[in-house]
Amino acid sequence: MDTIQRLTAQEASAVISQLVSLLQNAVDHGASVGFIRPLTDEIAQKYWEDVIAEIEYGSRILLVTSRDGMIIGSVQLGLCTRQNGLHRAEVQKLFVHTSWRCRGIAKALMNAIEEEARIEGRSLLYLDTEPGKPAEVMYERMGWTRVGEIPEYACNPDGDLHSTVIFFRKIT
Repeated sequence: MDTIQRLTAQEASAVISQLVSLLQNAVDHGASVGFIRPLTDEIAQKYWEDVIAEIEYGSRILLVTSRDGMIIGSVQLGLCTRQNGLHRAEVQKLFVHTSWRCRGIAKALMNAIEEEARIEGRSLLYLDTEPGKPAEVMYERMGWTRVGEIPEYACNPDGDLHSTVIFFRKIT
């Protein structure tokens, strides 16, 4: 298995072009992760610049996995910074390049982000995902609890509305 690395803001800035490509690959192949096709370099670059600023601020963790010097997967953890929510975090933007899917990379990234949450003293994680996609099945198999479904929550990359499924997981 490839090594999973937590990037600092400086390290993420150094590989921002790879992060842009990874995000574009996900959106181009139908991932509903907040963007509409075609995802331009400028929009993807701005997104990652915002993520890097949150890493610098201490409110976001970015994990990546690479193969032969190229980033092939990533996941993020949005750390709640409010006093009453310092025990929780949101798992966000799990991407695996389409050339590397179905090899256990997403599961390894999820296990690693849970460990990062533990290190940060977080005991409750939550996430949302599009129903009927492989990620939904993976989260269920990994022991995440399905809370429910919100209709017409977001647009897919083609601009069509779809539901989202909410999951949570208590960790120790």
